[in-house]
Amino acid sequence: MLDALLLLPAPRQLETFEGTFALTDGRLILLDSADPQSLRLAALRFQHALHDRLDLTWEIVASKAVPRDPIALTLRVTPGRKHPEGYELVIAPDGITIEACDEAGIFYGVCTLIQIVESSALVAPRSTLHALRITDWPDFPARGVMLDVSRDKVPTMDTLLELVDLLAGWKVNQLQLYTEHTFAYRNHPQVWANASPFTGQEILELDDYCRERHIELVPNQNSFGHLTHWLAHPRYLPLAEAPNGFDTPFDHRDYPFSLCPLDPGSLELMRGLYDELLPHFTSRMLNVGLDETWDLGQGRSKQECAERGTGRVYLEFLLKIYNEVKARDHTMQFWGDIIIQHPELIPDLPKDSIALEWGYQAEHPFDEHGSKFAAAGIPFYVCPGTSSWCSIAGRTDNAIGNLRSASENGSKHGATGYLNTDWGDYGHWQALPVSYLGLAVGAAYSWSLEASRNLDIPRVLSLHAFRDPTGSMGRVAYDLGNAAKATGIEPHNSTALFRILQKPLGQFPYLGDVTPGAFHRTLEAISQAMAPLTGAQITRPDAGLIVMEYALSARLMRHACRRGLLALEGDPARAAQLRRELDHDMQDLILHYKQAWLSRNRPGGLTNSVARLEKVREDYRDA
Repeated sequence: MLDALLLLPAPRQLETFEGTFALTDGRLILLDSADPQSLRLAALRFQHALHDRLDLTWEIVASKAVPRDPIALTLRVTPGRKHPEGYELVIAPDGITIEACDEAGIFYGVCTLIQIVESSALVAPRSTLHALRITDWPDFPARGVMLDVSRDKVPTMDTLLELVDLLAGWKVNQLQLYTEHTFAYRNHPQVWANASPFTGQEILELDDYCRERHIELVPNQNSFGHLTHWLAHPRYLPLAEAPNGFDTPFDHRDYPFSLCPLDPGSLELMRGLYDELLPHFTSRMLNVGLDETWDLGQGRSKQECAERGTGRVYLEFLLKIYNEVKARDHTMQFWGDIIIQHPELIPDLPKDSIALEWGYQAEHPFDEHGSKFAAAGIPFYVCPGTSSWCSIAGRTDNAIGNLRSASENGSKHGATGYLNTDWGDYGHWQALPVSYLGLAVGAAYSWSLEASRNLDIPRVLSLHAFRDPTGSMGRVAYDLGNAAKATGIEPHNSTALFRILQKPLGQFPYLGDVTPGAFHRTLEAISQAMAPLTGAQITRPDAGLIVMEYALSARLMRHACRRGLLALEGDPARAAQLRRELDHDMQDLILHYKQAWLSRNRPGGLTNSVARLEKVREDYRDA
């Protein structure tokens, strides 16, 4: 029985007993609490799941004076119990009980019970549950997900609400929308005019939807770097640190990027944004970003940075932002990548701020960096990622290693939170379902790493993300996310196939390290990964779209392989034929890409994303 149950996250303690409980129609759900109304939505979640999965109807009651026999499920709040958000779930022959010290624990117990119903149906009569006891509680108090909604792709409200439901069922309790320019600031309409942004009304709706599912919607507004969408406009360009461009560790960029920290107007801009943004959220936190300020010291603050140190200039602007956040009775979250380069300044950080220690490679030094924040008494989150961006179909092995390391080292150094990030760099080409693997594994590892170490990820993913009981869809997602490794090249935070599609034909960085045989092996790996798709039985309403999105991802990967073969082709006639074939293939891919995009996302950003694919075609036509 223990092996048969497929639960996500895996529970901390699970024991089984003799006997079964029969799920029959016409039973009752009892809300045993001093405040029954606070448990109603959890009860409704199970009620709806039971009706949808088994066509059974159980009524919700709040009085213990009803006859005992019809009561099948009791939800009981016992304030004296240990472990906030923890719960005990008991399935006995005479009924089911979920007990917790708070409403969140009851909700998570219900989510586990729903998964047990779904999982048990695979190995036993559909209406029978094996007797068991689960005792469970989380490793991290904050278990979050951050979605990039500023790099081209802004999801529709329907897409976002469906994702919130999915994440809530996996016991995620915090959500952030990474924002540069995609909130509809009424005082700055030119910045978001073509971005299909979230409106204040939509954020109010989303905040309420999240709270009902015990998720804190944390406001997020980058406040230093990553502000090109603002600084590109004449109204804001005078605030730029380097208006004419700057150097990064990787390349030169010829556009403005960060605010000048010495300009009083920079802080004035942020004051206005916070005053307009924050009232739409009930959360008392604010993620202000402040990451990757590469251009600091290359422009208007060059002399100040030379005299006093770039780290000190950075810290002083951080403290000004902190004061604005504090004045609005919020707790500041900020990305820790800049301050970790100046460890001598870490003790000067405010002790009531939260550093976000991010890194997306499996070998990222969460241990070393976490120890520095912990030694200085600075609260911090570990922030790994789904590894879906810059990949087309994910990077499965790297994602698992990165997510696991963040949990291990976050627990080791007392991190108060775990924020799983999902980015959209360079066109946001990955479809949303590609991120499900990283989101699911992150949810499991942030709830209870030890219990989830041996998780059968493809099977659990298939059942609880794709609702495919055969395991096929989870297998496809897992294996396709590793297929690019067959090239023998694993770039930092990316895949070789993605980079091949992003670079002009004559500028591939890997041509001296790869052979045609590597691309042929990768094509075979893609085909093998996609083979189980024909056996999938996805029961989600968007099943057809998921199949389309994965077929499109595989086609893009195959196109990248053939583009690599073109770059290595020495026969001019064969190269010309390949160019024609690839041109036609990309033209058709773009049509399907637009269709898939608009099925889940708003139109803003689509033109920019597609432009990167059109550049691929230019290579074939120019040649």
